[in-house]
Amino acid sequence: MRTDQIDERLDRLVTLDLGGRGVEHLYDAARRRQGGPLVGAAADLLAAVPDGATVLMTTGSVSRAWISPTVGENDGPAGAAAVARALALGSHALPVLVGEETLAEGLAAMLTSAGLSVLPYEQARIAAHDGSLAVATVLRFPTTDEEAEPAAQRLLDDLSPAAAFSTERVGRAADGIYYSMRAVDYGMGRARIDRLWDSARERGIPTLAVGDGGNEIGMGVIGEAVRAHVRHGETIGAISETDVLVTAACSNWGCYGIAAALAARAKDPRLVHTAQREAALLRRGTDLGLINSVAGVIDSDVDGIPETTHVALAEMVHAVVRSAL
Repeated sequence: MRTDQIDERLDRLVTLDLGGRGVEHLYDAARRRQGGPLVGAAADLLAAVPDGATVLMTTGSVSRAWISPTVGENDGPAGAAAVARALALGSHALPVLVGEETLAEGLAAMLTSAGLSVLPYEQARIAAHDGSLAVATVLRFPTTDEEAEPAAQRLLDDLSPAAAFSTERVGRAADGIYYSMRAVDYGMGRARIDRLWDSARERGIPTLAVGDGGNEIGMGVIGEAVRAHVRHGETIGAISETDVLVTAACSNWGCYGIAAALAARAKDPRLVHTAQREAALLRRGTDLGLINSVAGVIDSDVDGIPETTHVALAEMVHAVVRSAL
């Protein structure tokens, strides 16, 4: 099967709207803008990352910020871990995951469960250069607008990333507020990563974003579709833009599609996110206290969709690319 055929199948699979959010409308808009399969464009962007290069990554949502900055959700971290693993194994890249101090420990644990050693940046840099270890780093970013801009410039100067990747990371709306899907302001205690994202784009760093609702980083490129088809879209729509946008029924699924498309291009089965790893990561998230944000409870269902469905989706993604590996 040709790569373009695989990309088409992966796109259709990860946009199966079991949650009833109307993601098909967002996909149609993103697809028209991209001019081809979304996961394919994302995989091409990441496949162009030079061996041993740094990739700036972000995910994690302080899901109930008005209650506590320690409550994170389980959509995002598993997907980011799958992409980080694919990058580390496929090109010895160094994924640097940036987020809140309050969620950093959990993000590091998810990366470890995906098979990566999480080390301080300087140590991880050595491992990425010699290719002897699949590694990642987790860094903290400020939670105030005043601190974010100078911190962004320093971080980009220090890291010189070859690309930037975001999944399920809320961006500010037109009024500067970070909104939940219910149009609740939950920006308190939230790292201002979209300021870092904007700075990366200003420097010409290739950017890739994944989202499922319209309030995430990158959704500004299909703002009209968000306003027209997402509940509260005129309020919650994120204004930040991106080079490649992948819309999915669940952000984790978009990441699994990207990892599979990368695997097909490299003909490397190690890069595929498997059903077994999906089950392990979701249960790891439960151990870490990540919540199913739809139900508001700690469990291994994501966005209200049962764990068994996510595991089955990972197996289906694997099945699509298996013949190419």
